[in-house]
Amino acid sequence: MSLGRNPSICPESGPSTWTHATRSEQCASRAERRVLKKTKEMSHHDWDNQAASSADPTPARAEDTPAASAIPSPAGTLRQMLVIAGPSIVTMSSYAAMQFVDRLMVKEIGPEPWYVAAQGTAGITTWTLMTFCVGLTGVISSFVSQNLGAGKPERGAAYAWTSMWIGAGYWALIMLPAAVFAPQIFTIFGHADAVRQLEVEYAVIAMGGAVFTLAAKGIHNYFFGMHRPGVVMAAVVLANLTNIFANVVLIFGPEGLEVSQDSAAPIVWLASAGAWVAQTLGIEAMGLAGAALGTVIGTVVELGLPLLVFLGPASNRAYRTRAAWRPKAVCVRDVFRVGWPAGLMFVNELICWAYLMSFLVGRAEAVAVLAADGTPEQAEAASTMATTTGFIALQWMHLSFMPAVGFSIATQAMVGKAVGARALDHAARVSWLGVRLTMGYMGLCALLYVVMGEELTALFVNADTPREDAARMIRLGGHIMIAAAVFQLFDAIAITLSAALRGAGDTVWPGVATILLSWTCIVGFGNLLLVAAPGLGAIGPWVGASAYIVLLGIALWIRFVGGRWRTIRLVHDDTLHNLPPDEVLPAPGPEAI
Repeated sequence: MSLGRNPSICPESGPSTWTHATRSEQCASRAERRVLKKTKEMSHHDWDNQAASSADPTPARAEDTPAASAIPSPAGTLRQMLVIAGPSIVTMSSYAAMQFVDRLMVKEIGPEPWYVAAQGTAGITTWTLMTFCVGLTGVISSFVSQNLGAGKPERGAAYAWTSMWIGAGYWALIMLPAAVFAPQIFTIFGHADAVRQLEVEYAVIAMGGAVFTLAAKGIHNYFFGMHRPGVVMAAVVLANLTNIFANVVLIFGPEGLEVSQDSAAPIVWLASAGAWVAQTLGIEAMGLAGAALGTVIGTVVELGLPLLVFLGPASNRAYRTRAAWRPKAVCVRDVFRVGWPAGLMFVNELICWAYLMSFLVGRAEAVAVLAADGTPEQAEAASTMATTTGFIALQWMHLSFMPAVGFSIATQAMVGKAVGARALDHAARVSWLGVRLTMGYMGLCALLYVVMGEELTALFVNADTPREDAARMIRLGGHIMIAAAVFQLFDAIAITLSAALRGAGDTVWPGVATILLSWTCIVGFGNLLLVAAPGLGAIGPWVGASAYIVLLGIALWIRFVGGRWRTIRLVHDDTLHNLPPDEVLPAPGPEAI
């Protein structure tokens, strides 16, 4: 993006560097005066602030209007979107690929349909418990990017540390107790004993390792906000490769992953190398627990690489990233003030989806079997197969919405930077560009789901599954994929505009809308169809889920067009705000942007 200078956003030189310095000095303590003195000494530095132009027709204060010297062309905006979104898309697609490969491996543990169901239920439950913290700290990207746009990139390091401290505290207070009480938690779903034992086995390991996931999300959001998604991409790709190899070793042990003779050479090598490592180290096959442990090992790698870059000499010279390590109350307050609606929105949505996937779908299919005069044993078997099929369909949906999330990450970062520079019209153009790109991709996925829904489902059904059961799962999977195709375009709108609003700091209204619509459609309407139309079986709850996403996309569209987000700012003008606790003002260091 081509940007012009704007002294009112981040002064280039002279005594105007901090417009509120005098007022701050009047009420400052002795320690604060030392900071102010350092600030004034730095006022002679030439900060090359870049601010995007804006053609906002609404009246604006002079200090909120960026210079109009270089309006980005549509082609230039698209290039910047792709430059930022490319690594983000690779990152999110890599996550989806990891989950895809995980499920392919898990279904090879045995012919029973419960392995995929157990992994899915345990995984979504673990993620649901983490989601409030993930949503809360997701606004780190907004704080970092808005300060970047305002020419104050050195302030972002304190928010990165804040996110990691919040994650550590959340893990100790929520995730560890959940791991201890996992056997009691998974009785809620009413699954068969064999399934419940596997769920607990997987969840205890995943919940215990969640501390690495929460820390990784925080440091990732920092680099997304700094428009450096390549760091995260490299970490995630390496982590996923590590996870895949660890899965082969830990799930299958010395016996190794069974592969056919006509399998591709890399797969044959992977199976052989995994078996050799397991035999050499004396690692026995761990089954589903091995899949959980392999994911934790991959997450450690996912955290380690960005943390090394963050603490490295280049970042430290430019932004004093090591100096801001202490917990800082003002940053914690900032994150909770803006992030709690996003955290509540995320955890609420995951609760509803977990309820749908782990309880409602299976129960609806069981009710349909009983309504057709089936036996309780047939109903229980049908419930397990429906739950497994639902998670198979969700796995394919990951391949559509995870790259869309990559576009949304770029949208949030670019909108945040533009809003920080007060280039509000440019922020709107970026948002609609993100919507168009995401709708194009997810529209193609919808077409694929309609045309090849059953074939896609069959890929995750074990070859040794009884033919009648396999046929039932494949047929149901095809119907679920059609239901998913219905909401793909609306999901693209919701994902992208939710991120755009979050980048601007507008989090409360989207959070309330998400809570109301998810409980009304997924829980309320889904249960209503279970009673009013039991013959729909597992399809009934998916109709409710489709209605939720369609209505959410429409609601967020209306909110964004309304323009309330244009009045929100996350950048603070006061001198002392967001400074590291050692009372040293970091050097601006634009060379590291």
